[in-house]
Amino acid sequence: MVTLISKRKDCDGEKETLMITVANRLYVKPEYADAFEKVFRERAGLVDKMKGFISNQILRPVNDGDPYVVFTTWESRSDFLNWIRSDAFVKGHAQSGTLPKDAYFKTNVLELHEVLQDSSRPELTPEPHGGPFNMH
Repeated sequence: MVTLISKRKDCDGEKETLMITVANRLYVKPEYADAFEKVFRERAGLVDKMKGFISNQILRPVNDGDPYVVFTTWESRSDFLNWIRSDAFVKGHAQSGTLPKDAYFKTNVLELHEVLQDSSRPELTPEPHGGPFNMH
């Protein structure tokens, strides 16, 4: 897998490379797996047009009881925050509400990670530590 990382200028005019990842762990009951996957195959794709968006992966678990992971990569924390505050986010997630609440056996877990190092990108400048992240 190749991850594209954008470059931008810092305050000194030098180029730096930043990146964060967001993992949404969704605990889907096995009997809803096909319907869950269908929702993502037919997703609106609005996130793909957002400034700072790099990639979106949907990861299927191989072990019983493990979650699906919706894994997105962003140029910066502020780009991700702009996405979750946008009208496009609300519109894009309206489709995910098509599954009943009982399709999930556990509450989802959202994780935000600042990329400190990427062995395939030695020029990566760590995302500045932004402190805790709370969705609500």
